[in-house]
Amino acid sequence: MYLRALSVARRFPLQTRSLASVSPGSVGPYQIFDRNTKISQKDRAATKTNGESSRTVDYVRDEVADRMMERLEDIKRKFSTIVDLGSGAGHFTKLLDPETTKKSIMIDSSAKTLHRDPDSEFEVHVERVHADEENLLQFLESNSQEAIVSCLSLHWINDLPGILVQIREALKPDGLFLGAMFGGETLFELRTSLQLAEIDREGGISPHISPMTETQDVSNLLGRAGFTLLTVDVDEVKVAYPSMWELMDDLRDMGESNAILGRRQFIHRDTLAAASAIYKELHGNEDGTVPATFQVIFMIGWKPAPSQPKPLERGSGKTSLKEVL
Repeated sequence: MYLRALSVARRFPLQTRSLASVSPGSVGPYQIFDRNTKISQKDRAATKTNGESSRTVDYVRDEVADRMMERLEDIKRKFSTIVDLGSGAGHFTKLLDPETTKKSIMIDSSAKTLHRDPDSEFEVHVERVHADEENLLQFLESNSQEAIVSCLSLHWINDLPGILVQIREALKPDGLFLGAMFGGETLFELRTSLQLAEIDREGGISPHISPMTETQDVSNLLGRAGFTLLTVDVDEVKVAYPSMWELMDDLRDMGESNAILGRRQFIHRDTLAAASAIYKELHGNEDGTVPATFQVIFMIGWKPAPSQPKPLERGSGKTSLKEVL
């Protein structure tokens, strides 16, 4: 893993916009996460030690943003504006090149996270919008955006099918959606260790890590939402930690603590000690560290447009496959 040092060649003034009413969790019938708790966790993480703690643990988001940027660079198109949905502190926006993108609209439900970093760290013109990501169409008009990206925020959305529909609706015809979200195998080492420790010490298990979307479901969700020309691929970011305790500290400073509705508010200390020992025994590296796997699902979809290439009608081919083979 590596981090990219971003040199600032140009500086633009930032614009800030805040909606009068941000009402987390007020979408549809799907309620898995406590959005108010998640906002509080992100706010605390962004302000701890004046933001230095959260900057120290930017390595996962920076790495994923870097890999997302590689996929955007493969798309030979310039954008006047890109919407960075669930932007956090702007990990993806910081990598945008002003030669290909003029402006980024950063949207996040955590005001502290959104405003953590100064304008000197961005090369493109930035507008920051403090709003609930789950209600996208309240502040973006239909058919108004050239491109919408989302870097590691969709796994906290209650209604994932619904937000994909909203993203498609907000895009102009032939508009781009580029996203990255944690997949179902993320932190499987921590999950199994906690489950085994709870069974041993308490006789049952509780959810301590959020449910995440499986890879095979993403293509179906994008197709159902109305996207076309789909591309979905999976990558992994592996990080070595001295022990389970440092991993849990870093997750807290990332604002990635558990926010499931009905979650337990604490775990017994002896259960955590047992989980740490199990973690090292089952998954430990030869050098004494323990690995943590972050599975990342990357997705690209386009809003349909008449100008897009389409498959030929069935039976219209003029060359026999038998002759080719």
